[in-house]
This record gives sequence, structure tokens and C-alpha cells, in this order.
Amino acid sequence: MLDLGTLRVKLEADTDAATGKLNAFQKAGAGVTNALKTAGAVAATSAVAAGGAVAALAKQSLDAYASYEQLVGGVDTLFKDASKQVQQYASVAYKTAGLSANQYMETVTSFSASLLQSLGGDTQKAAKYADQAIVDMSDNANKMGTSMESIQNAYQGFAKQNYTMLDNLKLGYGGTKSEMERLIADANKVKEANGEMADLSIDSFADVVEAIHIVQTEMGITGTTAKEASTTIEGSVNSMKASWQNWLTELGKENGDIEGKTKELVESVGNVIKNVVPVIQRIIPGIVEGMKSLVGAAIDYLKTQGPEMLAAAQEWIGNMISGIAEAIPQVVEKAGELIKSFTSGLNTSGGGLNELRIKGMELVRNLINGIVEAIPQIAEATGDILAGFVENTMNALPTMVELGGEIINGLVN
Repeated sequence: MLDLGTLRVKLEADTDAATGKLNAFQKAGAGVTNALKTAGAVAATSAVAAGGAVAALAKQSLDAYASYEQLVGGVDTLFKDASKQVQQYASVAYKTAGLSANQYMETVTSFSASLLQSLGGDTQKAAKYADQAIVDMSDNANKMGTSMESIQNAYQGFAKQNYTMLDNLKLGYGGTKSEMERLIADANKVKEANGEMADLSIDSFADVVEAIHIVQTEMGITGTTAKEASTTIEGSVNSMKASWQNWLTELGKENGDIEGKTKELVESVGNVIKNVVPVIQRIIPGIVEGMKSLVGAAIDYLKTQGPEMLAAAQEWIGNMISGIAEAIPQVVEKAGELIKSFTSGLNTSGGGLNELRIKGMELVRNLINGIVEAIPQIAEATGDILAGFVENTMNALPTMVELGGEIINGLVN
């Protein structure tokens, strides 16, 4: 049986243990709470960021689809039963012309009216000629380095029988009607050599489009864009950008082929990586090798030119010291002559120290005389000042007394 003292000790020990466990549970609970708060904050931040990204993506998709709707309406109006064919050409333009479907249709509608007129309203032919023209434009831009916009402007001019921008194509023909006629004549020669009818005329916009295609094919320009879309960095990047725009547009379609456009996008991104990585792999070793070569060349130069440079520096320093040493006697001699001339000047008759003393005495004498002569004016001015001060003080005395009383009353209060 436990006595009261032992029982009290045991109860205190049990109470301390329980308190310690309770504190431990409280600390653990607080840690869990803080962890949950942190996790919640991170999740909330991530959700906001993700929501913003989704909103931005949705906005881009909406804009792309809105443009698509409008452009398809224009293509339907112009090409009627051949509209689906034009849209099919547009869907693969990211590879053939480096353009998105929307960019393709926008370009087509800019000159298709003249194309249809020159083909007698044949929409099927017009769709093929239009695709050929756009691919030729892209090939020219890629091969000759001209901006796509300049080439599109040139074609729009050709549709209106304006040939001033023919030289934008950089095919060796000037910007005149006669130069376009010369280009068409050259294209007819190629057709004739191939056993075809040489019947292309400047009066038909469709013939102008075909003539440009023939000349560019002869110059090795045709097919450049399609090739570069998978084999060059710039071409693959342009193709990837166009594929991305197509993907955004597809998101807005009611029954869009999301899977197919995603596959095209992934493929175009893969082409970019495939073209970029080898170049980076060449660049990095090239940088290292270039730095090694640069440092080595600098060391070799110092080895060969260092002694000569050091000798030249030593010679320059030696010449400077020698020049200073040689000049010191002349400087001392000139300084002695200067001091001697100054002292002799002071001691010469008619000047020198005696004249300086006389001038000094005259200056002091004139100063004293001036002060003595001014004493009456000084006294008079002093009297006026004192009289004015006394008068002003007496006039202000009542006010001063009044202010003094107020100050005393304020201090007492």
C-alpha cells in the first residue's frame, strides 16, 4: 500500500508525462496545419497560374477560329464547289508553304477573283492554280530571301496587270510589262522544248502564274519550302508556327480533328529539335575549340612579340629618363637667370626696392589722408544713425511696454 508522499510523487510524474504527450500532440498538430496551409497556398497559386494559361490559350483559340470562320466564308463564295479542295490545300500548307490554314486562305482570297476570271470561272482549275501560286511564293521567299509580304504584293499586282513589282521575285526580270512578256516567252520556250504547246500569254493571269512556276522550276526554286520544312532550322520553325496556329483553330471546331492536328504539331516540333540539336552539338565544341585557339594564339604572340615589346618599353623609359637628366642643368641654369634678373631689377636705379618702398609710403600716406578728410562726414553720419535709433526706440516704447506686460502675465498664468 502506497503512503501519501509516494502517491503524490507518482501522480505528479504521471501528470508531467501526460502534459508532455499533450504538448507533443499540439506541436504535431500545428505542424500538420502549417503544412496543409502551405500546400493549399501552393495549390491555389498553381491553380491560378494554370487558369491564366488556359484562359490565354482559349483566347488565342477563339481568335484563330473566328478568323477561320470568316476566311472559309470567303473561300466558299469564291470557289463554290471547289471550296473543300482549297481548304484541303490549306490544311497541309504548314508543310508545303510554311503557312497556317488561315494565312493560306487569306492569301488565296487576295487574288482568286482575277484567277477565276482568267480561267473562265473554272473553280477546280482555279483551286489548283491558286495552290501552285502560293507554294511558288513560299519557295521564292525561302530560296531568294525576299519577304513573303513583298511577293504576295507582287502577285496581287500581277492580278491587276501591274508588273512593277516583278523584280521583287529576284528571277532576273525587271519590273515592267515588257519584262513580264520576256519571262512568259522564256516559259514558252521551256514548254516547247518539252513538247508542249507554247501558248502562255500575258493577257491571262493564270498563264502568268504558270509561267512564273515554270521559270522557278528551271532555276531550282520549286519545292524548296517543303524540303526546308523538315531539313532546315528556319523552315522547320516556320512549319511549327503554322502547325500551332492550325491546332488552335481546330480547338474551336465543332468536330475538330484534335488528335490529327496534335500529331502534326508534335511532328513539326520534332523536326525543329532534329534540326537544332546537331547545330548546338557542333556549336559547343566549336566554342571550346575557338577559345583554346584564341588563348593559344595570344600566348604565341606574346612569346614572339613579348621580348620586342619589352625592349621597346625599356628603350622608351630609358630615353625619357635620359631626357630628364639632360634637361636638369638647363632648367637650373634658366632658374638661376630668372632669380638673378628679378633681384637685379629690384636693385637697379629708378626702380627696385627703393622705388617699391617709396610707392608703399605714398599708398599709406594717401590712405591716412583720405580717412582724416572723411572724419566730418563719418561723424555726421554717426550722429544721424544714433538720433534715428533713439527716435525709433522712443516711438516703439509704449508697444514694447505693452508686450512686456503680456509676456509677464503669460508667465504668471
